[in-house]
Amino acid sequence: MSRTVDHERCYRAVAGRDARFDGWFFTAVHTTGIYCRPSCPARTPLARNVSFFTTAAAAQGAGFRACRRCRPDAVPGSPEWDVRADVVARAMRLIADGEVERSGVPGLAARLGYSERQLHRLLVGELGVGPLALARAQRAQTARLLIETTDLPMADVAFAAGFASIRQFNDTVREVFATTPTALRSTSPGSDGGSPGWLTLRLAARAPYAADEVLLFLGVHAVPGLEEWDGRTFSRVLDLPHGPAVVQLSPAAGGGAGVTARLRVAELRDLGAAVTRCRRMLDLDADPAAVDDVLGADPTLAALVNTAPGRRVPASPDADELAVRAVLGQQVSVAGARTLTARVLTAAGTPLAEPVGSLTHAFPRAAALADTDLTTVGLTGARRRTVHALSSALAGGDIALDPGADREEAGRALLAVPGIGPWTAALVGLRGLADPDVWLPGDLALRKSLTTLGSTDAEAATRWRPWRSYAVLHLWALAVPSLFTRGPALPRSA
Repeated sequence: MSRTVDHERCYRAVAGRDARFDGWFFTAVHTTGIYCRPSCPARTPLARNVSFFTTAAAAQGAGFRACRRCRPDAVPGSPEWDVRADVVARAMRLIADGEVERSGVPGLAARLGYSERQLHRLLVGELGVGPLALARAQRAQTARLLIETTDLPMADVAFAAGFASIRQFNDTVREVFATTPTALRSTSPGSDGGSPGWLTLRLAARAPYAADEVLLFLGVHAVPGLEEWDGRTFSRVLDLPHGPAVVQLSPAAGGGAGVTARLRVAELRDLGAAVTRCRRMLDLDADPAAVDDVLGADPTLAALVNTAPGRRVPASPDADELAVRAVLGQQVSVAGARTLTARVLTAAGTPLAEPVGSLTHAFPRAAALADTDLTTVGLTGARRRTVHALSSALAGGDIALDPGADREEAGRALLAVPGIGPWTAALVGLRGLADPDVWLPGDLALRKSLTTLGSTDAEAATRWRPWRSYAVLHLWALAVPSLFTRGPALPRSA
């Protein structure tokens, strides 16, 4: 079994069918041999007949199969791996991003600075299973999603999900879901009959989730050629391991919590990484109840939290890109940053084989940007030197900003680059590394909101842990409501 969990607390959540805990843990029922999400509508099992696991992989490793009724594989991911900064959490973020499929367990261990044996021991000690089992569970989840929402041939589904062979795919589906791939498809609603070459998926979130607000925030910052915003759908180019992809994101149909994603990938094997990066960009795996409980208890933020429950922190699908954009956006307006970034995109970005609407380029990778002459972009000499120094450090591995990065180490490395100060490094942590506990020192919009609320930057910098990133978004919304669909109400005393 995985690491120790509070059996009594978990059982209360199961007895109450509390959807807030979906993804946090899984319930394995010994009398049926299945594992479920906490909110499963089936009859509540007796407490003596259940065990709890923090990952689906651990439940599968113990011999349990996924419930067909509640679909525990379709829940949002555990917020724990985004909150924590230790090596297990870093490994989980890298596995979710497809590192095991790309470079195997040796590559995963090397990226984290551990031997394979050390990493295996750490993961098994805490989660009950090793990296291969965790990656296998993710492949199974991706496979089911594709089987049930697309008309792709099963062979394409198998390789898109990361399986090495059709036999491995069939065996895993039978073992995890106690049925065949064909049977899974025959009982599913099927695809939406979308355009050829496009896959349409529903990305789940914990309620409350204001997709329109998150997408607007991203849309306001959209860079021409890289991103597009039409008032409802946010589209952008994703730079994936095997080629660029395009994703179109819009609020889920029917008003439910989540987002509808239409994806066109260069290679199907990049689908898992594309979904993971979209989830990170949209902050879909956050635990809004935990965040709101802490921030809403503070009289300074209570009115803002009550007005916008479940507010999320929109991130970037690529932290390297966000770092460069943060430098380009120093001391200029949002519109000015978009213009400068669009010029850099044209100068160094990778053109799409065929434009998709107004989308024409993938953002330049660090090595390409380091070698690009930016004298015609409109940057000052000092800013050009900072962009080149940052790009060279990213390309050479002196700064690591991938999902498995050590956040503190990344912050120190960024501050060592001439022209990058605490605000820029913090913004990379907030929107590049998706760290939930970041404060932006000296941010003018935050100062404006804090003055309105009768607080100071120095005081706020140590408050609202471990959710300071979410406090930043609430305060930004107060200072610049045009970035958000929901205009926060000022406290009546203000």
